[in-house]
Amino acid sequence: MARFRYYVAASVDGFIADRNNDLGWLLAFDGFEGHQQNYDDFLTGIGALVMGGETYAWMHAHAPGAWPYPGLPTWVLTHHEQAGWPGADLTFIRGDLSEWAPDIAADAGDKDVWVVGGGRVAGEFADAGLLDEIILFTMPVVLGGGRPLLAAGTPLRLEVTSSREYGGGIRETRYTVLKDTPAAQP
Repeated sequence: MARFRYYVAASVDGFIADRNNDLGWLLAFDGFEGHQQNYDDFLTGIGALVMGGETYAWMHAHAPGAWPYPGLPTWVLTHHEQAGWPGADLTFIRGDLSEWAPDIAADAGDKDVWVVGGGRVAGEFADAGLLDEIILFTMPVVLGGGRPLLAAGTPLRLEVTSSREYGGGIRETRYTVLKDTPAAQP
């Protein structure tokens, strides 16, 4: 069965967007050595995407042109009407994520599902016990506030499966989400 994988970049203080919901800070790190190959390798194992309506709307506003994920079915969790995108295989959904997860996984075929984000959607997957892996790129910047990496209400216990440092202080850490294991209590 498909795994649900959250591939994401965040600041050292755990934010994926700044207080204005802007990703401009992240663009300063665009194209760091080794990332494109890593990203391409990741995408070869992805059969479907799922993202929130805000992430989709941000992409629509900031990345006009051709759909960046041709051939990949994309599920968008949203409470609002969204514009379509030429060339995209989109399914807009509402409601309980647990009810949609089997259909999303089936769309991925024999590959995995990329939980694109944002943090609320990743948190919904975590809260439902559906999130399997977090691939986190920690960027050497402190934003001081903004959108959290993971807006989960349920504590998660993670196991580091690998860690790699890129130039400029960028670190990739891969975590497996441990299931049926009580998370450490603060």
